[in-house]
Amino acid sequence: MSRPTVKRAVRAWLSDMDGVLVHEEEPIPGAAEFVGRLRATGRPFLLLTNNSIFTPRDLKARLHRSGIDVPEDAIWTSALATAQFLDGQRPEGTAYVIGEAGLTTALHEIGYVMTEREPDYVVLGETRTYSFEAITTAIRLIEKGARFIATNPDVSGPSMHGPIPATGSVAALVTAATGVAPYFVGKPNPLMMRSALNRIDAHSETTVMVGDRMDTDMVAGLEAGLRTVLVLTGSTRREQVERFPYRPTRVVDSVADVVDLVEAWNDDSDSVVDFAR
Repeated sequence: MSRPTVKRAVRAWLSDMDGVLVHEEEPIPGAAEFVGRLRATGRPFLLLTNNSIFTPRDLKARLHRSGIDVPEDAIWTSALATAQFLDGQRPEGTAYVIGEAGLTTALHEIGYVMTEREPDYVVLGETRTYSFEAITTAIRLIEKGARFIATNPDVSGPSMHGPIPATGSVAALVTAATGVAPYFVGKPNPLMMRSALNRIDAHSETTVMVGDRMDTDMVAGLEAGLRTVLVLTGSTRREQVERFPYRPTRVVDSVADVVDLVEAWNDDSDSVVDFAR
């Protein structure tokens, strides 16, 4: 049996969106209360998503329709993290982009030019309408020397009708055709977690990550030094947890169970946090 570990009080929270707060636009019970409790405590928080389809403004509106009130600046997407990364690597560069408004808007805002003529990068993001022609163009550009970036490694994503192929699956297709693997910016890359922490001026030792996927949310939080809470309303089922070589700090049925943790871990004194149970 694992011994409990003494941790510092929680000062900030990070949370995934799909599978934690919503399924598509259907709210998960307890989601509005969770966000409301975070806002009431006055602690900084950020909602993270590997989905690069939507801009933060779009996501704010979608969450509002689901009864969840979140400020636009409290949303951090893999598209924004990718744009921030590219801006630091090659400012005002060029890219051939496969993706939707969330990604193209983020790249335009850092001064990137979208082009098919000798781009610095091929940037692959999420879309519900992957084009064979666009994928073929990306393959040819990478073969000619364009650097390959992808917003996130998720091989599937949720929909109202079940799982659908996501960025990771299409990236695997491009890699098979070119022999070139992409650099994934989104979760579980600690780069995205550090950019999120920096955005809200938070420290890893006093921040919690809430998510529904062991292979992205939990490992990302673990590698960034955060406490982690796995909810079972998304991709990972309870019986799958023990298959992984790492464990979340807590496993709970849903975000409704996290509401009380916000209060319990939001103490000015040191807190005792048990391992997963």
